[in-house]
Amino acid sequence: MRRVAIHEFLEGCNDALLLDVRSPAEYNHAHLPGAISFPLFTDEERKVVGTTYKQVSRQAAIKIGLDYFGPKMRPMVEQVEALLSSRQQAISKDANGQLPIANRIFLYCWRGGMRSGAIGWLLNLYGFNVTVLTGGYKAFRNHVLKTFEQPYNFKILGGYTGSGKTEVLQELRAMGEKVICLESVASHKGSAFGNINMPPQPTQEMFENLLSHELRAVSQEPGEWPVLKDEPETTPNPKLQTPNPSIWLEDESQRIGTVNLPNSLWQAMRTSPLYFLEIPFEERLKHITEEYSQCSKEKLADAIERIKKRLGGLETKNALRFLAEENYTECFRILLSYYDKHYLKGLHNREELSTLLTKIPCETVTEKNAVLLSQAQVVS
Repeated sequence: MRRVAIHEFLEGCNDALLLDVRSPAEYNHAHLPGAISFPLFTDEERKVVGTTYKQVSRQAAIKIGLDYFGPKMRPMVEQVEALLSSRQQAISKDANGQLPIANRIFLYCWRGGMRSGAIGWLLNLYGFNVTVLTGGYKAFRNHVLKTFEQPYNFKILGGYTGSGKTEVLQELRAMGEKVICLESVASHKGSAFGNINMPPQPTQEMFENLLSHELRAVSQEPGEWPVLKDEPETTPNPKLQTPNPSIWLEDESQRIGTVNLPNSLWQAMRTSPLYFLEIPFEERLKHITEEYSQCSKEKLADAIERIKKRLGGLETKNALRFLAEENYTECFRILLSYYDKHYLKGLHNREELSTLLTKIPCETVTEKNAVLLSQAQVVS
């Protein structure tokens, strides 16, 4: 069984079975992206052990923990065998038609202590290749927060609501550009209507974990995970390099639904070059009407009610009336006008906007506007 620091752990766990041995509640709140919940204790068992540790003694807590752990040993080994078997079947064969041995296991608990040590010992004893994260999930969280303070080369894609920015980002990715779709990571499209037809949003902590993972994934070549500033490097790697490629992000408010962009990252976005898609209002109206007219009228009405105070009583009444009549074009004409004013205010709330802004005139909403963006970058 090996114990490794966070950067080596992250570099190695991508192609291995990654187990979170904390309690289900800890895992559900937030975890390493890609990790499978494999708890040593249930939530109630963890509570009992923790209370005993504080109120009685460490030794008493360990004995209770052993009582819980003992009957689980064989089922845990068999569960890992089943998980590895499933992974093995999903792995592609090599040039000789052979499958690699997929018995590598990476695991972590809260601080890299007794829980990961116990399960690591058991799985290692059985014959699995086990790696434990030194410092546990706490070390990972420190790493996540440092990720947002690194120097990134962002390019921001802007445009009024209905400009098809998500589609353009997808096209940029297809063209080989580095892209992070913040709305996808946040499971929210950013407006009062942003949660419609979207999966539940992650917790704030999980959002940060996912975003950190995305940033690291697009910031270097595969297999090159740089050690962050102020982070110890226990195994030097000459390939490690500072993140510096251009990364496309959509222009967003700091708050996306129920989650917030880390402040240091958002401030960096606000001082990065901004490429603004200038698309006629009627074209954007047609695009957004096509998208949202397929949604539940009840959910649309609820979203309109949520912005009633900012939209104004009369405009809210008219929008709801048009919605009830299924006159989606006029309903969204009101809403789009509101969001244009809202976006314009945020756009101009930047220091030295004139030095950051490049306007890209576009005739209509299409993912092919990505080509115009590429041309504009060459010119600028």
